[in-house]
Amino acid sequence: MKRALITGVTGQDGSYLAEFLLEKGYQVYGLRRRTSTPNYENCESFKDRIEWLSGDLNDLASLIEAVRVSQPDEVYNLAAQSYVAASWPQPLATGQMTALAVTNMLEAVRIAKPDAKFYQASSSEMFGKVVETPQKETTPFYPRSPYGVAKVYGHWITVNYRESFDMFACSGILFNHESPRRGVEFVTRKVTDAVARIKMGLQLELRMGNLDSLRDWGFAGDYVKAMWLMLQQETPDDYVIATGEMHSVRELLEVAFSHVGLDYRNYVVIDQAFVRPAEVDLLLGDCTKAKEKLGWKLEVGFQELIHMMVDEDLKRVKNRLRASRDDMYSLVNLG
Repeated sequence: MKRALITGVTGQDGSYLAEFLLEKGYQVYGLRRRTSTPNYENCESFKDRIEWLSGDLNDLASLIEAVRVSQPDEVYNLAAQSYVAASWPQPLATGQMTALAVTNMLEAVRIAKPDAKFYQASSSEMFGKVVETPQKETTPFYPRSPYGVAKVYGHWITVNYRESFDMFACSGILFNHESPRRGVEFVTRKVTDAVARIKMGLQLELRMGNLDSLRDWGFAGDYVKAMWLMLQQETPDDYVIATGEMHSVRELLEVAFSHVGLDYRNYVVIDQAFVRPAEVDLLLGDCTKAKEKLGWKLEVGFQELIHMMVDEDLKRVKNRLRASRDDMYSLVNLG
C-alpha cells in the first residue's frame, strides 16, 4: 500500500486529493496544526480514514517527525497562506507560510525520507503581469502580489532541491481552480454564495472590484489528478495545469446569477475596496505539456463548474434556514 503525506489536507485541494488517493488505496496522512477546534468540513465524510499528524510548517522539527512517522512514498505540499488579497496586509506571514515553509518541508523530506516524491503547489499568480499569452512552463515570472512573489520562491527552491540533492521534486503551476469547497473569501465562492443568499432573500447586493479581469478557471477535482500524475512519472518535471480558456469576472457573474433566473446588473455594486493595489489583468494557461506527457484531461467545463457551485451554495443556505426554523420552533415549544 502506497503512503502519502498531505499538508493543507483540510483545504479545497487537500480534501479532493485525499479523497482521490483513498479511492486508489493509499494510506493517507494529513498534517494539521494543533487548534482547539479543527475544521474538517471539507473532508467530513472520510476524515476517519485519514491518519492525522500534528505539525507546523514553520517548525522544521515537527515536519521531520511527521515525515519520519508517515514514511511517505509521496508528499504533497499544499498548505500556504493562499488568499492573494490578504498578502498585501500580511506580507510577512505570507512569506513565512507560502515561501520559507516550502524549504522547511523540502528539508524534512531530504532528512527523513529522501526517496519520497515531492509535489509543490505553484501558482499562475507567479506570472502576474504576463509577458506572453498563453503562459506555459517557460514563460518568465512577473508576480504582482506578495503572494505571487512568495510562490515564485517556493517554485524555485523546489527546482533547486531537485537539482542540488537529486530529489524527485515537481511543481504544478496551477491556474485558478475552484469548487464548492473553495473558501467564501475567493471570488468564485463569494459570487456563488451571494447568488444563493440573494435568491433566498437573505442579501440585497454583492460588492465587487474589477469585473474585467480575465482568468482561466477550472475544477479543483480535475486538477488534483494532475498532481498525482506528476508523481507517477519516471523523471520529475514542472507542469502548467489549466483549461486554456479565459473568462471575465463579469461572465462569472452572468453565468452564476442567470442560473437562478436573476440579472447580475440588478445586484452588483462596484466597490474600489475590492480592487487590487497591483492588478493582474489576465491569466491564460497552455497545458499542452501536461496533456501530452501526463495524459491529463479536463472533465468539468466552466459553466458546469459555476452551476455546480451555485447549486451547492443554495443547498447550504436552505439547510441553514431549515435549521434556524427548527431551532425557533423548539424554543417556542419549550416556552
